[in-house]
This record gives sequence, C-alpha cells and structure tokens, in this order.
Amino acid sequence: MHDSGVAGSQDALRAFVDIMGKAHVLTSPRATAPYAKGSRFGSGTVLAVLRPGSLIDMWRALQVCVDKDLMVIPQSANTGLTGGSGPGDQDYDRDVVIMSTVRIDQIHLINDAREAVCLAGSTLYELEEALAPHGREPHSVIGSTSIGASVIGGIANNSGGSQVRKGPAFTEHAIYARVTEDRRVELVNHLGISLGDDPAQVLDRLQRGDWDPADVTPPPADSLETEYGEHVREIAPTPARYNADPKFLFEASGCAGKLMVFAVRTRTFPKDEHTTTFYIGSNDPSELEDLRRAVLGSDRQLPISGEYFDRATFDLAEKYGKDTYMGLKYAGSRQVRRLFALKSWANGVFAKMRVFGPTFADTIAQNAFALLPDQLPKRLLDYRDRFEHHLIMEVGDAQKPETEEFLTSFFADPARGGDFFACTDDEAQSAMLQRFGAASAIARYFNIHRKNVGGMVTFDVALRRDDQDWLEVLPPEIADQLEVSAYYGHFFCHVLHQNHVAKKGVDAVELKKQMTKLLEDRGAAIPAEHNYGRLYDAPPALEEHYRQLDPCNVFNAGVGNTSPHRNWA
Repeated sequence: MHDSGVAGSQDALRAFVDIMGKAHVLTSPRATAPYAKGSRFGSGTVLAVLRPGSLIDMWRALQVCVDKDLMVIPQSANTGLTGGSGPGDQDYDRDVVIMSTVRIDQIHLINDAREAVCLAGSTLYELEEALAPHGREPHSVIGSTSIGASVIGGIANNSGGSQVRKGPAFTEHAIYARVTEDRRVELVNHLGISLGDDPAQVLDRLQRGDWDPADVTPPPADSLETEYGEHVREIAPTPARYNADPKFLFEASGCAGKLMVFAVRTRTFPKDEHTTTFYIGSNDPSELEDLRRAVLGSDRQLPISGEYFDRATFDLAEKYGKDTYMGLKYAGSRQVRRLFALKSWANGVFAKMRVFGPTFADTIAQNAFALLPDQLPKRLLDYRDRFEHHLIMEVGDAQKPETEEFLTSFFADPARGGDFFACTDDEAQSAMLQRFGAASAIARYFNIHRKNVGGMVTFDVALRRDDQDWLEVLPPEIADQLEVSAYYGHFFCHVLHQNHVAKKGVDAVELKKQMTKLLEDRGAAIPAEHNYGRLYDAPPALEEHYRQLDPCNVFNAGVGNTSPHRNWA
C-alpha cells in the first residue's frame, strides 16, 4: 500500500460523501456488486462505487482519487463482455474506485442534429430516441442499443456494430481529464466547442449545453456511410476492423478507460424512412461467401447490415433467449434493461443462499418463459429446418428492387442450393431479435448448466477479408472438448462472434489459448470489437498507446493484462 494507506482511503470516502452525498457513495459488497462484476467476466473488490450527478462532481472526485493515490475505473453502462469496465483478479497495489457515470446522461444535438454531444453516461438507446424526430440515427442501432450500452463506452472500445457502411465507433472530438507524469489532473477540450478555460465553468456549461452556435466548428459532410464503406469492399488479406487497429486509436477513441471522458461529439446519419430485410438460407458456407463478394464487389450501395448465424445458434436463441426476444419485441429496450438489472440484483441475493446459488434468477426466468408458446414466425422456423446457415440482409427501401433481382439471379444458378424471401415487418423484427438474442442465450445456457459444464470460451474475431473458408472447422481434439458452440456475427465485415461452453473438467484457459492460435495462424485479429478487457493480452503497440494516455497508470490499470501497478511498475 502506498503511503496514503487505510487512513488516506478513509479520508477519500469522507471527501466523496461531501461531494456527492452518502447515497451516491456505495461501499457495501451488496451495493457495489452490480458495478464490480462484469456481464460475463471480471469481478473484484472495490473501495467504493461513486455515482456523481454532475460533471463537476466527477472532476472533483477524480482530484480526490489522485490526491489519495487510488486507482480509478471509469464505467458507464457496464455492459461489456470482456471485463474491462470493472476490476479483475489482478495484483492491484492501491484501493480501487469505480466512477459510475450513469446519472450524467444529457445529450445535446448540434448542427441541425447532424452531430450530437453525448455526456458521460448517455446511452445509444437515448441517442437513438433523441435523433428519431430529426430522421437521423446514431452509429449503432441495434444489439448494444438494446441492452443500454453507452455512447462513450462504444467509442472507448472502438465497438464495431452491425452497420456495414459505418465501421467502428470513432471520433476525434472529446473532452476528458488525464493525469500527467507529474500527477496533475488536466482537462483537455477537443470538442470543437469553445467553453472557456476554467474547468468548473467549462464542465458546467457543457452539461447545460450553454454555448452559442458560433462557438461550434462546422460538421463533416453528410452521408449514409463513412470511409469504412470503401475499406470493407476490399477483398484484402487483412481484417476489416479490429480493436488494436491504429487507424481508430485517438485520445478517447480506443482509450479503454485510460482517460476520464466527460463527453464526446459524434456524427449522426440520415435514417432510411423504411427498410427491407431479406432472409437468406444456405447449406454451404462457400455459397454465402460468393454472395458476400458479389455484394461488396458491385457498384450498388452497400447494405445497411448483414447478420449471420448458424442453426445451432438459432436453436439456442429460441430456447434460452425467449425472455430477451419477447421483452424486446413487446416491452421495448427500456423495460428489458430494467429486467436485466432486476435479474442481476436477484442473482446477487440468491448467491448468498447456498440452496439457490448465483444464477437462480436465470433458472426462474428460463422456466417461466418456457411455458409460453413459440413466438417465431413460421417462415423463419421453416428456414431453420431447411438450412444450416442463415443471413439477414437489410437494405434501404430504394435498394429493394435491385437487391431482389440480384438474389433471384444469384440463387437461380443450378449449382446453388440456397434460397431467400423478403420479410414482412414482423418477420424482419423477429429475425433481428433472434440474431441479437444469441449472445444472452449462450450465457443463459452456461448459467443454467453451470454445475455440469466447464467455463465459457468466447471470441470476437476479425477474419481476413479474403478468407474463403471463413467458417471455422475445429480439429477433433478441440471440438471434443466443447459442450455447445454458437457462431454469429457481422458477415460482410467478416467479424464473427464464436462462443463456446467447454465440457466439465476441461481447462478453459488452456483451451482458449489453443483456439486462439488456430485463429491467428489464419491471419485473424482478436479481439475485433469487444476490446481486450481482462481476457486478452494487449499487444506492445497498444500498451504504448495506453502509457501515453495515462503515464502514471491511474485509470483502469491492468486492462489488456498490462501492469496493474502505479507508474506501470
């Protein structure tokens, strides 16, 4: 322990209470558990969880943390899948404080809603709602949106999203605090909005949206896509996007919590008034790859999205994701996020009781929703029975005729055995919810069967853009160690989520190493969009990027399995 010691930590707690009130300084294990435990991975002890209600309170609390030599983990929604927004089982040499920003969720639309200034705790769902009346949408639209992921969390992790035209979440415009080499807390305003020089005044004006239009730099040219659209079309021997790509590392973008970000300025996109979704089935992965190359190589506009999943994933989502599917379809994202929070709280309570265990609430939900009748449209179920591989391709309404003509011609080839149909609105919604329920479904499977299986082995992997044999075929000595597997992802970008549950008794850590080597030998990059968290070793160039952002290692120490100690010792 540093010379601040226990007394310094207690002084810090008193200072935090003075800043934001006792109700927003959480210290008991039960109160801190929902913040300290990751969605899938990561869990540890924290001195406190702070819930400031203003940017000024964030700034003041950060100053206390630095003065008292505490480690700070910035956290917004805590929906990450690799444990990077909370503590891990690492050898920390200081007490850990989580700075939760969920109460600071203001969004200010600027430049005729062509851009948005999103404060620390604002969510993609809230941004989507704010933009809808203007006929615009954010970078990410479904998936992370549904579970309440934050705007800044996506940018800090270069989240990829499902949108083929847009690429990873990225901005060069942010306002943040960093700790300099001489341990000074420094406010950096690169928003492109003139707010003054005094930090308290700047942060107060920022939160209130108090500026004149003349104080704001102009927006970028408006378009349906970013430069990524042309990049993803290239059938090149490299991945399209991955977390360590230096092109997408800039200050807040890709910072992985190594800065205290107060707000980001992001561009928004025109929203298609109506879209058409085509549901495609095939029993041959190479047939889908031929389709992918034909789409990317044409001079037609790129699809909005193209989501792949296999039959095993379809079945998992149908059985173990019914509550997510029905909640999103009939109650909406806001209620589902509340239900997820309630379930996490209940699991925390049941974990204290030996007879129930830490996933009893999952068992209750699973059994309750299993009593309800099937909800999926008949044509989706028919395609599940006919085809091993499924692709959901969404296009703008103006693209419908040419896309239908292309697909008809493509599958007219006698050598091809696939088929397609244009979805009704209900089928389109159901198909996308089924695809995005896959992630929660395999986690539910693991929770329900945890006594009879080994650990989870998960990957988000960016394959080479020219990889013809894109669908993984595992050697028998590895496949035999797996209980269940699910393959799904963003097909046109060649970014896949490959999630497995190991058999009981299998060393999941060693198994993941073996499977990682197979992927890397193919030229794939890991991770692609969920970031390094507490699961992956950050490569040297990325660690150097972290060191430049945070030379004293105050923020999120140990992320990417780097040094968890002060000053990178």
